[in-house]
Parts: sequence; C-alpha cells; structure tokens
Amino acid sequence: MISGISIAELSHGLIFFIILVCSLALHEWGHAIMADKLGDDTPRSQGRVTTNPLVHIDPLGTILIPLLGAFGFFGSFAMIGWAKPIYTNPSNFRRGMYDQAWVTIAGPGVNFFLALIAVIAAAVADRFSWGIGPLLIKIYSINISLVVFNLLPIPPLDGSKFLMYWFGMSEESYARFSTWGGVVLLVLINISAFRAFVGFLIGLASVPFNLLYGIIA
Repeated sequence: MISGISIAELSHGLIFFIILVCSLALHEWGHAIMADKLGDDTPRSQGRVTTNPLVHIDPLGTILIPLLGAFGFFGSFAMIGWAKPIYTNPSNFRRGMYDQAWVTIAGPGVNFFLALIAVIAAAVADRFSWGIGPLLIKIYSINISLVVFNLLPIPPLDGSKFLMYWFGMSEESYARFSTWGGVVLLVLINISAFRAFVGFLIGLASVPFNLLYGIIA
C-alpha cells in the first residue's frame, strides 16, 4: 500500500488520468484545427493548433480535479474535468454559424475517432492475444463517454452551442444563458437519475462499437 492506495489502484488511477488528459487535450485540438482550417487564425495565434497536451492544460480542470477524482478523493460526489477552452473570432468565418457548428462538432469528433480507433485496435489485439486489449478498451470507454457527455445541450458543453445555431441566438444571449450552466451541470451529474440517463446514452452510443468489436475479434 502507498498512503492507503494499493499499487494496483495507483496504476489504474494514473492510467485513467493520463488517458483523460490526452483525450481532453485532443478534444480542444480538434476545435482549434477546425477553426484554423475554416479561416480563423485566433487559435493558431494563441499556439493552440497543436497536439501537445501541455498547451491545452488547465491546472485545475485538467490536472488537479481529474487526478483527485482518479483516486476517489471526492467519494460519491461527481466532479467535472475540463481543458483550456479554444477561443475563436466568429467574424473570421466565411459561413457564419455554419462554420462555427463545424468547429463545435470537431472536438467531440476527435473523441469519436479516438474511440473508433481504440475499439478496432482492441479487437485486433484480443484476436491475436497481444495483451493490450484492456488498455485500449479504457481509451475507448473514456472517449465514447466524452463524446456523449460533451454533446449534452447544457452549457458550457459543446452540445449547448447548437441551441445557439439552431435558434439563431446571439453570442451575447448565449453568454447570458450560460452564466449558471456550470453550476447546473455540477448539480445534475450528482443526481442519480441524471447519471443513469447519461449512462443509458453512453450504452446506446456504444452499441455499434460493440458490434464492430464482435465482428473483428
């Protein structure tokens, strides 16, 4: 035991933490690279068009909270991790909210791609008994969870921005709408019914990946 934590728990916690940090960083890179491709150089000017996780890290949201959570510091109380957000200048987009929507979906899109690659790799690894399947499944599980969670229509999650795009909401109105979003989200994820609902959505999203795994493995 190390300070009340077994070696196995320490290893599991560190692996979870590393995967989560890298997945959050790549999520933000997805937003940045899409904005850059669509004509907004704001993320590039801030050094965010890179897969280097260090530039996307928020000390509290990407390091402290996930690290403490990985080792059960919060107990049954659920907390939310986050990376440093990507800032864009909507006036640089030629197609307005259409381009903004692509930038928004690019973050979860990267996590979706990571989940897809991980589940394919896990199936191949298990088929040939390479022994790295459990690690790849962890990568898959974290990223498919990030996809579903980030697409929930609750500020400040990516899914909430589609309310702005679909209903023609201005940036100012969305900012007011989002004022208490973080607090609302924190309350919701600590309600068992809401957590069960999110779990159901993750399970539903996992169905095609499970089928793909079964075909390959």
